[in-house]
Amino acid sequence: MEKLPKIFVFDTNVILHDHHSIYNFQENDIIIPIVVLEELDKFKKGNDQINYNAREFVRELDKLSGSLLFEKGVSLGKGRGTLKIELGHPLSDTIAESFYEDSPDHRILAIASWVKSRHPERPVILVTKDINLRIKAKALMLPAQDYLTDRVKDDHIDLLRKGVEWVHASNTMIAKLFQHPDGAFPKDIKIKKPYPNQNFLLKNRNGNIPARYDPVKRRIVPIERHRTYGIEARNDEQSFALDILRNPQISLVSLTGIAGTGKTLLALAAALAQEQNYKQILLSRPVIPLQNQDLGFLPGDIKEKLAPYMLPLFDNLSVIKNAFKPTSREAFRIDEMLKTEKLLISPLAYIRGRSLSDTFFIIDESQNLTPHEVKTIITRAGEGTKLVFTGDIHQIDSPYLDMHSNGLTHLTDKMLGQDVFAHVNLVKGERSKLAELAGNIL
Repeated sequence: MEKLPKIFVFDTNVILHDHHSIYNFQENDIIIPIVVLEELDKFKKGNDQINYNAREFVRELDKLSGSLLFEKGVSLGKGRGTLKIELGHPLSDTIAESFYEDSPDHRILAIASWVKSRHPERPVILVTKDINLRIKAKALMLPAQDYLTDRVKDDHIDLLRKGVEWVHASNTMIAKLFQHPDGAFPKDIKIKKPYPNQNFLLKNRNGNIPARYDPVKRRIVPIERHRTYGIEARNDEQSFALDILRNPQISLVSLTGIAGTGKTLLALAAALAQEQNYKQILLSRPVIPLQNQDLGFLPGDIKEKLAPYMLPLFDNLSVIKNAFKPTSREAFRIDEMLKTEKLLISPLAYIRGRSLSDTFFIIDESQNLTPHEVKTIITRAGEGTKLVFTGDIHQIDSPYLDMHSNGLTHLTDKMLGQDVFAHVNLVKGERSKLAELAGNIL
Protein backbone atom coordinates (compact mmCIF):
# COMPACT_ATOMS: atom_id res chain seq x y z
CA MET A 1 0.00 0.00 0.00
CA GLU A 2 1.37 3.41 -1.01
CA LYS A 3 2.34 5.62 1.89
CA LEU A 4 0.33 8.86 1.90
CA PRO A 5 2.14 12.20 2.35
CA LYS A 6 1.93 13.93 5.69
CA ILE A 7 0.07 17.16 6.42
CA PHE A 8 2.01 19.83 8.33
CA VAL A 9 0.12 22.67 9.99
CA PHE A 10 2.33 25.75 10.47
CA ASP A 11 2.54 28.08 13.45
CA THR A 12 3.42 31.75 12.84
CA ASN A 13 6.86 31.53 14.46
CA VAL A 14 8.06 28.99 11.85
CA ILE A 15 7.51 31.54 9.08
CA LEU A 16 9.07 34.35 11.13
CA HIS A 17 12.07 32.07 11.65
CA ASP A 18 12.45 31.13 7.96
CA HIS A 19 10.26 32.58 5.21
CA HIS A 20 11.40 29.78 2.87
CA SER A 21 10.20 27.10 5.31
CA ILE A 22 7.24 26.02 3.14
CA TYR A 23 9.70 24.63 0.56
CA ASN A 24 11.50 22.33 3.01
CA PHE A 25 8.92 19.57 3.50
CA GLN A 26 9.48 17.45 0.37
CA GLU A 27 6.30 15.82 -1.01
CA ASN A 28 4.23 16.57 2.09
CA ASP A 29 1.33 19.04 2.15
CA ILE A 30 1.33 22.26 4.19
CA ILE A 31 -1.59 24.08 5.76
CA ILE A 32 -1.35 27.71 6.92
CA PRO A 33 -4.16 28.61 9.37
CA ILE A 34 -5.83 31.91 8.46
CA VAL A 35 -5.01 33.23 11.94
CA VAL A 36 -1.30 32.96 11.02
CA LEU A 37 -1.82 35.54 8.27
CA GLU A 38 -3.49 37.81 10.80
CA GLU A 39 -0.49 37.47 13.12
CA LEU A 40 2.00 38.03 10.28
CA ASP A 41 0.25 41.32 9.54
CA LYS A 42 1.44 42.60 12.94
CA PHE A 43 5.06 41.92 12.02
CA LYS A 44 5.18 43.50 8.55
CA LYS A 45 6.57 46.84 9.76
CA GLY A 46 10.07 47.05 11.23
CA ASN A 47 13.73 46.51 10.43
CA ASP A 48 14.39 43.26 12.29
CA GLN A 49 14.80 39.91 10.56
CA ILE A 50 11.36 38.70 11.65
CA ASN A 51 9.80 41.76 10.00
CA TYR A 52 11.67 41.01 6.79
CA ASN A 53 10.58 37.36 6.93
CA ALA A 54 6.94 38.37 7.42
CA ARG A 55 7.03 40.66 4.39
CA GLU A 56 8.85 38.15 2.18
CA PHE A 57 6.45 35.33 3.03
CA VAL A 58 3.41 37.45 2.23
CA ARG A 59 5.00 38.38 -1.13
CA GLU A 60 5.67 34.70 -1.82
CA LEU A 61 2.10 33.87 -0.90
CA ASP A 62 0.84 36.54 -3.27
CA LYS A 63 2.64 34.81 -6.17
CA LEU A 64 0.84 31.56 -5.32
CA SER A 65 -2.54 33.14 -4.68
CA GLY A 66 -5.71 31.96 -6.39
CA SER A 67 -8.93 30.20 -5.51
CA LEU A 68 -7.13 26.85 -5.16
CA LEU A 69 -5.09 28.28 -2.28
CA PHE A 70 -8.26 28.18 -0.16
CA GLU A 71 -9.74 25.01 -1.69
CA LYS A 72 -7.56 22.07 -2.71
CA GLY A 73 -4.27 23.91 -2.35
CA VAL A 74 -1.60 25.04 -4.86
CA SER A 75 1.50 23.08 -5.84
CA LEU A 76 4.80 24.20 -4.31
CA GLY A 77 6.78 22.81 -7.23
CA LYS A 78 8.14 19.57 -8.63
CA GLY A 79 8.73 16.96 -5.93
CA ARG A 80 6.89 19.07 -3.33
CA GLY A 81 3.39 18.95 -1.92
CA THR A 82 0.64 21.55 -1.88
CA LEU A 83 0.09 24.69 0.16
CA LYS A 84 -3.37 25.54 1.45
CA ILE A 85 -4.73 28.28 3.66
CA GLU A 86 -7.36 26.92 6.05
CA LEU A 87 -10.10 29.21 7.30
CA GLY A 88 -11.07 29.27 10.96
CA HIS A 89 -12.98 26.48 12.68
CA PRO A 90 -14.71 26.48 16.07
CA LEU A 91 -12.75 25.30 19.07
CA SER A 92 -13.64 21.73 19.90
CA ASP A 93 -15.26 21.03 23.25
CA THR A 94 -11.99 19.53 24.49
CA ILE A 95 -9.96 22.61 23.52
CA ALA A 96 -12.56 25.02 24.91
CA GLU A 97 -12.69 23.15 28.22
CA SER A 98 -8.89 22.81 28.47
CA PHE A 99 -7.89 26.38 27.56
CA TYR A 100 -10.16 29.18 28.72
CA GLU A 101 -8.52 31.89 26.57
CA ASP A 102 -9.47 32.42 22.92
CA SER A 103 -5.95 33.06 21.61
CA PRO A 104 -4.23 32.67 18.20
CA ASP A 105 -2.38 29.60 19.53
CA HIS A 106 -5.63 27.89 20.50
CA ARG A 107 -7.20 28.77 17.14
CA ILE A 108 -4.21 27.12 15.43
CA LEU A 109 -4.78 24.05 17.62
CA ALA A 110 -8.45 24.07 16.63
CA ILE A 111 -7.60 24.12 12.92
CA ALA A 112 -4.96 21.39 13.31
CA SER A 113 -7.45 19.21 15.20
CA TRP A 114 -10.12 19.83 12.55
CA VAL A 115 -7.67 18.87 9.76
CA LYS A 116 -6.77 15.69 11.64
CA SER A 117 -10.44 14.75 11.98
CA ARG A 118 -10.97 15.26 8.22
CA HIS A 119 -7.91 13.22 7.22
CA PRO A 120 -7.78 10.26 9.63
CA GLU A 121 -5.83 8.23 7.07
CA ARG A 122 -2.90 10.71 6.98
CA PRO A 123 -0.43 11.89 9.65
CA VAL A 124 -1.26 15.47 10.66
CA ILE A 125 1.55 17.28 12.49
CA LEU A 126 1.70 20.75 14.01
CA VAL A 127 5.03 22.51 13.33
CA THR A 128 5.93 25.18 15.88
CA LYS A 129 8.99 26.57 17.57
CA ASP A 130 6.92 27.28 20.67
CA ILE A 131 7.72 24.49 23.16
CA ASN A 132 4.64 25.25 25.25
CA LEU A 133 2.35 24.99 22.22
CA ARG A 134 3.92 21.65 21.30
CA ILE A 135 3.11 20.36 24.79
CA LYS A 136 -0.49 21.62 24.52
CA ALA A 137 -0.85 19.86 21.15
CA LYS A 138 0.45 16.58 22.49
CA ALA A 139 -1.97 16.84 25.41
CA LEU A 140 -4.74 16.88 22.80
CA MET A 141 -3.21 13.77 21.16
CA LEU A 142 -2.09 15.92 18.24
CA PRO A 143 1.49 15.20 17.03
CA ALA A 144 3.74 18.28 17.13
CA GLN A 145 7.36 18.98 16.33
CA ASP A 146 9.93 21.74 16.07
CA TYR A 147 11.03 23.12 12.69
CA LEU A 148 13.85 20.67 12.01
CA THR A 149 15.43 21.95 8.79
CA ASP A 150 18.23 23.97 10.42
CA ARG A 151 18.45 21.92 13.62
CA VAL A 152 21.96 20.62 14.43
CA LYS A 153 22.30 16.99 15.55
CA ASP A 154 23.49 16.03 19.03
CA ASP A 155 26.72 14.41 17.85
CA HIS A 156 27.61 17.60 15.98
CA ILE A 157 26.94 19.63 19.13
CA ASP A 158 29.40 17.39 20.99
CA LEU A 159 32.01 18.11 18.31
CA LEU A 160 31.52 21.87 18.72
CA ARG A 161 31.85 21.59 22.49
CA LYS A 162 35.03 19.58 22.16
CA GLY A 163 36.82 22.26 20.16
CA VAL A 164 40.32 20.85 20.76
CA GLU A 165 41.72 17.41 19.90
CA TRP A 166 44.17 15.90 22.40
CA VAL A 167 47.12 14.00 20.94
CA HIS A 168 49.77 12.05 22.87
CA ALA A 169 53.08 13.17 21.38
CA SER A 170 56.53 11.70 21.96
CA ASN A 171 59.69 13.82 22.15
CA THR A 172 60.50 12.75 18.59
CA MET A 173 57.15 13.97 17.34
CA ILE A 174 57.55 17.27 19.17
CA ALA A 175 61.02 17.67 17.65
CA LYS A 176 59.55 17.27 14.15
CA LEU A 177 57.01 20.01 14.93
CA PHE A 178 59.80 22.54 15.52
CA GLN A 179 62.35 21.09 13.09
CA HIS A 180 60.86 22.82 10.05
CA PRO A 181 59.80 26.50 10.02
CA ASP A 182 56.46 25.49 8.46
CA GLY A 183 55.72 22.86 11.11
CA ALA A 184 55.24 19.11 10.69
CA PHE A 185 53.15 16.97 8.38
CA PRO A 186 50.10 15.45 10.14
CA LYS A 187 51.39 11.90 9.60
CA ASP A 188 54.61 12.79 11.47
CA ILE A 189 52.51 13.42 14.60
CA LYS A 190 50.14 10.52 13.91
CA ILE A 191 47.20 12.77 13.08
CA LYS A 192 44.80 11.43 10.46
CA LYS A 193 42.76 13.67 8.16
CA PRO A 194 42.63 16.92 10.16
CA TYR A 195 40.07 19.45 9.01
CA PRO A 196 41.18 23.02 8.14
CA ASN A 197 42.24 25.07 11.18
CA GLN A 198 41.58 22.22 13.60
CA ASN A 199 43.18 22.81 17.00
CA PHE A 200 45.35 20.20 18.70
CA LEU A 201 46.87 19.98 22.16
CA LEU A 202 49.98 17.82 21.92
CA LYS A 203 50.24 16.12 25.29
CA ASN A 204 53.81 15.41 26.40
CA ARG A 205 55.36 14.59 29.76
CA ASN A 206 57.33 17.84 29.49
CA GLY A 207 54.18 19.88 28.97
CA ASN A 208 51.31 20.50 26.53
CA ILE A 209 51.93 22.23 23.22
CA PRO A 210 49.05 23.94 21.38
CA ALA A 211 49.08 23.51 17.60
CA ARG A 212 46.80 24.04 14.59
CA TYR A 213 46.44 22.44 11.18
CA ASP A 214 47.23 25.07 8.54
CA PRO A 215 45.23 24.21 5.37
CA VAL A 216 47.48 26.39 3.20
CA LYS A 217 50.77 24.84 4.34
CA ARG A 218 49.05 21.49 4.95
CA ARG A 219 51.08 21.13 8.10
CA ILE A 220 50.60 21.15 11.85
CA VAL A 221 52.02 24.44 13.14
CA PRO A 222 52.80 25.31 16.78
CA ILE A 223 50.93 28.20 18.36
CA GLU A 224 52.83 30.85 20.26
CA ARG A 225 51.33 32.99 22.98
CA HIS A 226 51.33 36.67 22.11
CA ARG A 227 50.38 39.63 24.24
CA THR A 228 47.67 41.25 22.17
CA TYR A 229 46.88 44.90 22.84
CA GLY A 230 47.41 44.52 26.57
CA ILE A 231 45.66 41.14 26.80
CA GLU A 232 47.54 37.87 27.29
CA ALA A 233 46.12 34.37 26.90
CA ARG A 234 45.58 32.72 30.28
CA ASN A 235 44.93 29.19 29.02
CA ASP A 236 45.42 27.04 25.92
CA GLU A 237 41.95 27.73 24.51
CA GLN A 238 42.55 31.47 24.70
CA SER A 239 45.86 30.91 22.86
CA PHE A 240 43.96 29.12 20.11
CA ALA A 241 41.44 31.95 19.97
CA LEU A 242 44.05 34.72 19.64
CA ASP A 243 45.90 32.69 17.01
CA ILE A 244 42.89 32.45 14.69
CA LEU A 245 41.72 35.98 15.46
CA ARG A 246 45.10 37.35 14.35
CA ASN A 247 45.38 35.12 11.27
CA PRO A 248 44.55 37.09 8.08
CA GLN A 249 43.86 33.87 6.16
CA ILE A 250 40.88 33.14 8.43
CA SER A 251 38.00 35.50 7.65
CA LEU A 252 35.23 33.80 9.64
CA VAL A 253 35.52 32.82 13.32
CA SER A 254 33.13 31.42 15.92
CA LEU A 255 34.01 31.59 19.61
CA THR A 256 31.77 29.76 22.05
CA GLY A 257 31.93 29.33 25.80
CA ILE A 258 30.23 30.21 29.07
CA ALA A 259 30.22 33.74 30.47
CA GLY A 260 33.62 34.94 31.63
CA THR A 261 35.77 32.84 29.31
CA GLY A 262 36.98 35.94 27.46
CA LYS A 263 35.30 35.54 24.08
CA THR A 264 34.45 39.18 23.39
CA LEU A 265 37.52 40.55 25.17
CA LEU A 266 39.92 38.46 23.05
CA ALA A 267 38.11 39.37 19.83
CA LEU A 268 38.22 43.08 20.63
CA ALA A 269 41.90 42.98 21.64
CA ALA A 270 42.79 41.18 18.39
CA ALA A 271 40.81 43.73 16.39
CA LEU A 272 42.59 46.68 18.04
CA ALA A 273 45.99 45.04 17.48
CA GLN A 274 45.23 44.87 13.74
CA GLU A 275 43.34 48.12 13.35
CA GLN A 276 45.80 49.41 10.71
CA ASN A 277 44.60 46.59 8.42
CA TYR A 278 40.93 47.63 8.54
CA LYS A 279 38.91 50.72 7.75
CA GLN A 280 36.63 50.11 10.71
CA ILE A 281 36.15 47.91 13.77
CA LEU A 282 32.49 47.16 14.48
CA LEU A 283 31.33 45.62 17.73
CA SER A 284 27.66 44.74 17.87
CA ARG A 285 25.05 42.54 19.49
CA PRO A 286 21.34 41.84 18.99
CA VAL A 287 19.00 43.73 21.28
CA ILE A 288 16.83 41.25 23.20
CA PRO A 289 14.55 43.20 25.58
CA LEU A 290 14.26 41.52 28.98
CA GLN A 291 10.98 40.34 30.47
CA ASN A 292 9.19 40.98 27.15
CA GLN A 293 9.49 44.75 27.62
CA ASP A 294 9.84 46.81 24.47
CA LEU A 295 12.46 49.55 24.21
CA GLY A 296 9.66 52.08 24.53
CA PHE A 297 9.47 51.26 28.24
CA LEU A 298 12.94 52.73 28.75
CA PRO A 299 13.39 56.50 29.26
CA GLY A 300 15.27 58.86 26.95
CA ASP A 301 16.06 59.01 23.23
CA ILE A 302 17.04 55.98 21.17
CA LYS A 303 20.74 56.16 22.15
CA GLU A 304 19.83 56.30 25.84
CA LYS A 305 17.37 53.42 25.42
CA LEU A 306 20.02 51.23 23.78
CA ALA A 307 22.86 52.15 26.16
CA PRO A 308 22.07 49.41 28.74
CA TYR A 309 22.26 46.72 26.04
CA MET A 310 25.63 47.96 24.78
CA LEU A 311 27.14 48.34 28.26
CA PRO A 312 28.80 44.87 28.33
CA LEU A 313 30.68 45.77 25.15
CA PHE A 314 31.94 49.02 26.65
CA ASP A 315 32.97 47.04 29.76
CA ASN A 316 35.26 44.86 27.62
CA LEU A 317 36.75 47.96 26.05
CA SER A 318 37.40 49.38 29.53
CA VAL A 319 39.29 46.22 30.53
CA ILE A 320 41.62 46.72 27.57
CA LYS A 321 42.08 50.43 28.29
CA ASN A 322 42.89 49.67 31.93
CA ALA A 323 45.74 47.42 30.77
CA PHE A 324 47.56 50.61 29.75
CA LYS A 325 48.39 53.87 31.50
CA PRO A 326 45.81 56.63 30.87
CA THR A 327 48.52 58.68 29.12
CA SER A 328 49.72 55.80 26.92
CA ARG A 329 49.58 55.84 23.13
CA GLU A 330 47.26 52.84 23.14
CA ALA A 331 44.71 54.44 25.46
CA PHE A 332 44.80 57.65 23.43
CA ARG A 333 44.32 55.68 20.20
CA ILE A 334 41.23 53.92 21.56
CA ASP A 335 39.63 57.27 22.47
CA GLU A 336 40.53 58.64 19.05
CA MET A 337 38.99 55.64 17.24
CA LEU A 338 35.78 56.00 19.26
CA LYS A 339 35.60 59.70 18.44
CA THR A 340 36.10 59.18 14.69
CA GLU A 341 33.92 56.02 14.71
CA LYS A 342 36.71 53.88 13.36
CA LEU A 343 35.77 51.83 16.43
CA LEU A 344 32.00 51.69 16.56
CA ILE A 345 29.84 49.95 19.15
CA SER A 346 26.28 49.68 17.92
CA PRO A 347 23.14 47.50 18.07
CA LEU A 348 23.03 44.92 15.32
CA ALA A 349 19.78 46.30 13.88
CA TYR A 350 21.63 49.53 13.01
CA ILE A 351 24.35 47.65 11.10
CA ARG A 352 22.26 44.98 9.37
CA GLY A 353 21.77 45.86 5.72
CA ARG A 354 25.13 47.60 5.23
CA SER A 355 27.78 46.35 2.84
CA LEU A 356 30.93 45.82 4.91
CA SER A 357 34.38 46.01 3.31
CA ASP A 358 37.75 46.03 5.09
CA THR A 359 35.95 45.70 8.42
CA PHE A 360 36.72 43.70 11.55
CA PHE A 361 33.18 42.87 12.66
CA ILE A 362 32.50 41.27 16.05
CA ILE A 363 28.95 40.00 16.61
CA ASP A 364 28.48 39.32 20.32
CA GLU A 365 25.71 37.16 21.84
CA SER A 366 25.13 35.62 18.41
CA GLN A 367 23.43 32.58 19.95
CA ASN A 368 20.35 34.82 19.97
CA LEU A 369 20.35 35.05 16.16
CA THR A 370 18.54 32.71 13.82
CA PRO A 371 20.48 30.81 11.12
CA HIS A 372 18.95 33.09 8.49
CA GLU A 373 20.05 36.22 10.37
CA VAL A 374 23.62 34.90 10.56
CA LYS A 375 23.54 34.12 6.84
CA THR A 376 22.29 37.64 6.09
CA ILE A 377 25.18 39.16 8.06
CA ILE A 378 27.84 36.99 6.41
CA THR A 379 26.54 37.67 2.90
CA ARG A 380 27.09 41.40 3.57
CA ALA A 381 30.83 40.85 4.05
CA GLY A 382 32.91 42.51 1.35
CA GLU A 383 36.58 42.14 0.50
CA GLY A 384 39.01 42.37 3.40
CA THR A 385 36.33 41.83 6.07
CA LYS A 386 36.73 39.50 9.05
CA LEU A 387 33.65 38.31 10.92
CA VAL A 388 33.80 37.02 14.50
CA PHE A 389 30.67 35.50 16.05
CA THR A 390 30.78 34.98 19.82
CA GLY A 391 28.27 33.51 22.25
CA ASP A 392 27.19 30.86 24.72
CA ILE A 393 24.89 28.27 23.11
CA HIS A 394 23.62 27.28 26.56
CA GLN A 395 22.37 30.80 27.39
CA ILE A 396 19.73 31.79 24.83
CA ASP A 397 17.27 34.62 25.42
CA SER A 398 15.07 34.01 22.38
CA PRO A 399 11.99 31.88 23.22
CA TYR A 400 12.08 30.12 19.83
CA LEU A 401 15.76 29.13 19.70
CA ASP A 402 17.78 26.50 21.54
CA MET A 403 21.29 25.08 21.40
CA HIS A 404 20.39 23.00 18.33
CA SER A 405 18.67 25.67 16.24
CA ASN A 406 20.38 29.00 16.97
CA GLY A 407 22.49 30.80 14.37
CA LEU A 408 25.84 30.38 16.15
CA THR A 409 25.51 26.59 16.37
CA HIS A 410 24.23 26.39 12.79
CA LEU A 411 27.11 28.53 11.50
CA THR A 412 29.76 26.47 13.26
CA ASP A 413 28.24 23.17 12.17
CA LYS A 414 27.96 24.15 8.49
CA MET A 415 31.29 25.99 8.17
CA LEU A 416 33.52 23.52 10.03
CA GLY A 417 36.01 22.18 7.50
CA GLN A 418 36.17 25.32 5.33
CA ASP A 419 39.64 26.87 4.83
CA VAL A 420 38.48 30.39 5.76
CA PHE A 421 36.73 29.31 8.97
CA ALA A 422 37.95 28.43 12.47
CA HIS A 423 36.17 27.58 15.72
CA VAL A 424 37.29 27.59 19.35
CA ASN A 425 35.24 26.59 22.38
CA LEU A 426 36.53 28.34 25.49
CA VAL A 427 35.98 26.19 28.56
CA LYS A 428 37.76 27.88 31.43
CA GLY A 429 36.32 31.01 33.01
CA GLU A 430 38.91 33.70 33.69
CA ARG A 431 36.70 36.37 35.21
CA SER A 432 36.98 34.83 38.68
CA LYS A 433 36.71 31.43 40.36
CA LEU A 434 33.25 32.39 41.60
CA ALA A 435 32.06 33.38 38.11
CA GLU A 436 33.38 30.13 36.61
CA LEU A 437 31.74 28.08 39.35
CA ALA A 438 28.41 29.81 38.80
CA GLY A 439 28.65 29.39 35.03
CA ASN A 440 29.22 25.67 35.38
CA ILE A 441 26.79 24.60 38.09
CA LEU A 442 23.99 27.18 38.37
